[in-house]
Amino acid sequence: MNSGIDLQGTFIESLMDLGIPPGAAKAVWMPLPMILMLIGATVGVLVATWLERKISAAAQQRIGPEYQGPFGLLVPVADGLKLVFKEDIVPAKSDAWLFTLGPIIVVIPVFLSFLIVPFGQNIVISNVGMGVFLWIALSSIQPIGLLMAGYASNNKYSLLGGLRAAAQSISYEIPLALAVLAIAMMSNSLSTVDIVNQQSGYGILGWNIWRQPIGFLIFWIAALAECERLPFDLPEAEEELVAGYQTEYAGMKFGLFYLGSYVNLILSSLLVAILYLGGWDFPIPINLIASWLGISDTNPVLQIVTASLGITMTVLKAYLLVFVAILLRWTVPRVRIDQLLDLGWKFLLPVGLVNLLLTAALKLAFPFAFGG
Repeated sequence: MNSGIDLQGTFIESLMDLGIPPGAAKAVWMPLPMILMLIGATVGVLVATWLERKISAAAQQRIGPEYQGPFGLLVPVADGLKLVFKEDIVPAKSDAWLFTLGPIIVVIPVFLSFLIVPFGQNIVISNVGMGVFLWIALSSIQPIGLLMAGYASNNKYSLLGGLRAAAQSISYEIPLALAVLAIAMMSNSLSTVDIVNQQSGYGILGWNIWRQPIGFLIFWIAALAECERLPFDLPEAEEELVAGYQTEYAGMKFGLFYLGSYVNLILSSLLVAILYLGGWDFPIPINLIASWLGISDTNPVLQIVTASLGITMTVLKAYLLVFVAILLRWTVPRVRIDQLLDLGWKFLLPVGLVNLLLTAALKLAFPFAFGG
């Protein structure tokens, strides 16, 4: 299998050719992917907020932003600048430390989760053997931040909003984990790179969505609930009453909650693309196309093309899912809190367990197709 270009190896070798010791070359490389990750995630949020406006405008037969820069592209930048320079207000009788830590605890785990997202065989910041488990562990920290924000505000409405948001997040983590467990069972690994490799070789026919259609639906519904997207945006619904755990927040602290929500949406879309849609895999195997054209797997041009196509395919699949999530927001009515919890505990949880047992049975019965 053509693994594409090895960015880390090529970069370190280039520095070593210039006379830099191997240890120093690795030290120079280490911060670069993290900086790129932060920049990429931030730009992704700006793009997602712009898409939110344009898609919602199209759904409602409006124009949407188009005068603030070309196609209205500067609107997200204006939003960000407004939140950065807006006055930060801390309620007089709140717990100032917890009040500040709440939005930080919500945002940091989401950014850290990008460490395990592969855009190619060798284009991943950290190929952790338990990558998917690490992501689930990090995502379980978010309810603590929501509870902290609600409790520290010294406002009964904020506390109730934090409790409801945390209950929602916890309810949907379990079905989501069961869906991921079924994928890990088929791939015999928790590494995101191994999961994509297990789907490669057969093009679109090898993607997990065909073997795990129920798991795909469970994961996508649970991911929307985790990101507090409609029809599961109960924290936003509370703005019709007070504003939930965000009531007392202003300025950039308020912005961090929305930043975390949009980054989480992009992260969830990337993970759906990796777990179910073949990740960086092209619908037609690149090796097959190369063999038709008589090109060798070791051809450097082919490696560059493979790496570029891998990044493009991962991002395209993710943004297709972002598009679906945004379209759902403007077409589906909101559910009540009791309906939301019933769906998680009484429907998705038992269906997720049945799907896991069914996957185990199929793995034993058809090991060649289900990763025996």
